[in-house]
Amino acid sequence: MIVTVVRSGGFAGLVARGEIDTNTAEDGGRLEEAVRRLDPAQLGTGRPQPDRYIYRLQVRPEAEADPTEITVAEQDLNPDLAWLVERVLG
Repeated sequence: MIVTVVRSGGFAGLVARGEIDTNTAEDGGRLEEAVRRLDPAQLGTGRPQPDRYIYRLQVRPEAEADPTEITVAEQDLNPDLAWLVERVLG
């Protein structure tokens, strides 16, 4: 599984990008479990707030597969998702 995170917005408007292949990551099982627990219906509106980040996640089960995309506003991060995005962004 390949997980990509793009963080944008914030006070300075900087963009950060990270990608991780769970097949080669030391904690790949934990990463995959965090992805499986994602429930877009529970992630809030995704609407940005001033000076806060927006996270765009792409999850590809395999390198050639079409990705699933989720957009989450910073204020809507739960502890699992916060860990996941920080882990991928490194």
